[in-house]
Amino acid sequence: MKEKELILFDFDGVIIDGMHEYWLSSLLACKYYLNSKDLCSDIDINLKTSNVFISLRPWIKYGWEMVIITHEIIKKNNPLTDKNKNTFLADYQKNCTEIIKKNSWDSENLQKCLDKARELQISDNFDKWISLHNPFIEVVQFIKYAKKNGYQIGIITTKGKSFTQKILNKIDINPDFLYGYESGSKTEIITKLINNFKIIGFVEDRLKTLLNVVNNSQTSNVPCYLADWGYLKEEDRINLPKKVKLLKLNDLNINLLISTN
Repeated sequence: MKEKELILFDFDGVIIDGMHEYWLSSLLACKYYLNSKDLCSDIDINLKTSNVFISLRPWIKYGWEMVIITHEIIKKNNPLTDKNKNTFLADYQKNCTEIIKKNSWDSENLQKCLDKARELQISDNFDKWISLHNPFIEVVQFIKYAKKNGYQIGIITTKGKSFTQKILNKIDINPDFLYGYESGSKTEIITKLINNFKIIGFVEDRLKTLLNVVNNSQTSNVPCYLADWGYLKEEDRINLPKKVKLLKLNDLNINLLISTN
């Protein structure tokens, strides 16, 4: 029996640009669900998506980190700005950990705050929430083409599975597999899938995630592609390891299908 060929995709930054949704959901999380003495009681949820938030997005791995970043941008005293963001980024993980400790938060509850903010929007005005997500049309078309031609499609995301499914339904994508943050790390998921499928590509916009895959003995042979159109740091495109290829939006067919045949 022929081994089934599987193509894996990250979601945010690869299939969808949801920058405005990330910002609004994080604002709502801060306004309604986050316990903080550093915030004003009258947070303006109509604030334009912060340029500082946009510039920090490539460092963010999990949704709950967006709540921390938004909190730091809108807090009353010594907020995060263009002028001091580089100092913050110099030790990003440590600074996030210190903010959590200072406020007696934990990542699980921060994620719940974000999920509640999304649930609030969905119940109030689903169409408005959905409209904040802009699909990369070329990726959507490629996925539909690949499925039509017998390839299996999997989506692995650090977003909640239920929220991802709602967006996929709207853009008419039906993956064979969908894994949210509830399913564990992307490397763990790929390790399980590799036993039953020939994975011919993993498309992701977070370089560290790809490095985790190529440096793991069980997944090191998975072809890894860095999505050039995603939320990348400036230095991500420079001196990529041989096992990670930079993928351009217009080269999906050439790199993922033609090169494997």
